[in-house]
Amino acid sequence: MINGGRTIPTADGSSVTITPRGIEYDLHLRDAAGRSIATVEMNEDDVKALIAEAEAVVYE
Repeated sequence: MINGGRTIPTADGSSVTITPRGIEYDLHLRDAAGRSIATVEMNEDDVKALIAEAEAVVYE
């Protein structure tokens, strides 16, 4: 899975940073100006499902 954290840029300049935190992950969302919008806590299975869904949309 994601070990050191990863930032994923979006088309509008926003970003999502996925960072491991113990057995869970933080998804930190920032707008194009870098302001924090939200932090979401997810377990590993939910993060894997989210990534799989995103890849399915991108590669359809």
